[in-house]
Amino acid sequence: MKNYISKITLILVVIMFGCNDEFLERQPLDRITNEVFWNTENDLRVYNNSLYDLARFDERVPILMGHDQGFESQSRGIWHLSGFSDDTAPRHSRHDFFQRIRAGRHTVPDNASQQWFGYRGWEFVRAINFGMENYDKAAVDEETRNKYVGEARLFRGWFYGEKAQKFGDVQWVEQTLSVDDEEILNGARDDREFVMDKVLEDLTFAAENMPDDWGDGNAPGRLNRWAALLVKSRIALFEGTWRKYHGGANAEMWLQEAADAALELMQEGPYSLYTTGDPSMDYNAIHRMTDLSGVSEVLYWRRYQLGIFTNHVQSYHRDYNGGATKDLVEDYLCTDGLPITLSPLYQGDEVYEDVFVNRDPRLRQTILHPEDQPIYRFGNSDPGVASYPKIQGMTTPGISSTTGYHIIKVYENTAAYATYNVSATPAIILRFGEALLNYAEAKAELGTITQGDLDMSVNLLRARVAMPPMSMNVPMDPRYANDGVSALISEIRRERRIELFMEGFRYDDLRRWKQGIKLDDKDYGMRWDEANRARIDPNNEVTIGVSEVNGVPYLDIYAGTDYADPVFDESKHYLWPIPISEISQNPNLGQNPGWGASE
Repeated sequence: MKNYISKITLILVVIMFGCNDEFLERQPLDRITNEVFWNTENDLRVYNNSLYDLARFDERVPILMGHDQGFESQSRGIWHLSGFSDDTAPRHSRHDFFQRIRAGRHTVPDNASQQWFGYRGWEFVRAINFGMENYDKAAVDEETRNKYVGEARLFRGWFYGEKAQKFGDVQWVEQTLSVDDEEILNGARDDREFVMDKVLEDLTFAAENMPDDWGDGNAPGRLNRWAALLVKSRIALFEGTWRKYHGGANAEMWLQEAADAALELMQEGPYSLYTTGDPSMDYNAIHRMTDLSGVSEVLYWRRYQLGIFTNHVQSYHRDYNGGATKDLVEDYLCTDGLPITLSPLYQGDEVYEDVFVNRDPRLRQTILHPEDQPIYRFGNSDPGVASYPKIQGMTTPGISSTTGYHIIKVYENTAAYATYNVSATPAIILRFGEALLNYAEAKAELGTITQGDLDMSVNLLRARVAMPPMSMNVPMDPRYANDGVSALISEIRRERRIELFMEGFRYDDLRRWKQGIKLDDKDYGMRWDEANRARIDPNNEVTIGVSEVNGVPYLDIYAGTDYADPVFDESKHYLWPIPISEISQNPNLGQNPGWGASE
């Protein structure tokens, strides 16, 4: 096996530096030939292993998004993507990249390295295309070969789908480029719809040719056909709704592809929602597990192991995520299935603990109720040592937040206090619950959804937490009356926000729904009237500002900062800017609308 690793390392060196003239002079290509390597199925497997390795670097290849390793876990990863949206409100300097985009204060970066998850990672495509040009050389049957071709095409389609979501038009490349390919290297970006047609071809091939099971025990192993179907449903749903609300051809085709892919996974796949029959704990249970091998709901996850690949994400999460926003907390339904604007069960927020009364059990499994501190040992404190909520500035024991709403959905105490930088907190990348939501939304957007569709999708999620099922005739929540969609679509969107909180979806969802206007609103925290202040912060230590909302004072998270007044510019903020360095190298790339070079 060491022999294979050495060979694949040399091949990757050639792939990643093949466009560098100086390198070509220093390291001739004839040091290794394709004929030496591409012979057996194991060669194909080993080569594709290298693609998984490249995909670990989330800031460049943000598809298998997990936690960055070691100290960098404090700055990027799947949990932190909520900082782009109205779900969390971080103020720590290490979260500045997220805060700037959330507030609409980001500018055109000088170079791609300044743009995490941005216009970069093209060495990944080059590696995929290099493999695609050589898989045929192996002496294996077509079915075997297509397993690995499908795996590579899943990676390529996923990567390009993500790039098109952020940048619109991108250059589609399906060959290994050299310095002589000037026409392509200096070419314009390809039309988004052309690129997405190619993406669909890749994802469809993957879903039809990858194996149901690689025999690796989901520990986590390789991506399989079911994972390809979930990725296909995710990307097709984004594209279908983007075209429906932003304009574009064949929106219905994309929505149907999303529904069909999700349905195939739901009906034929081996996955199901994790449940033990405890609605008060089952929702957040898998998000706090340290080993997800064989968990029925998890299609794919990232493992971390001491001495090999570790992170520091729990420490970052407990200290720097800021906390959940008032807007998110108010989106949880009451136990009668009605929103707080319509339900007689809502107790209000004058008393902090009343926020949790008669609410969807997922709220208390997402936000720390003061009485639950002993369950989670939040802040690594024994019962009675720390009192919550604790707001930034307070010097009492415990972990502070900016909003007062401490996030415990993904909090695991043992990992949180592991030795510095060497925690093994896993990352869930693909889970079955998303497929249920993708299916329901696609069918609702197509206008073909039935009660049966709801019962086999959204209502399974609600049943896990003992919430009333969603019906076809849900009332319109006044909070969403101006969104321009039906009450049913609004409720499915709400369900998605609640179920997938802290899993990296909200910002992209708002963009594809053309609901950037929601990012014009300030982020608030808990009610901060005199009664709450006196009870929680008698020493008047809190450093978060306060503003009134409809005459009631709440923590105003970014008051007094550069991000106090968020802006979402409809003419430009739905897409990200192309870095100046990329345009300097190839002026034909052009810039996205509204992003002048000096902005």
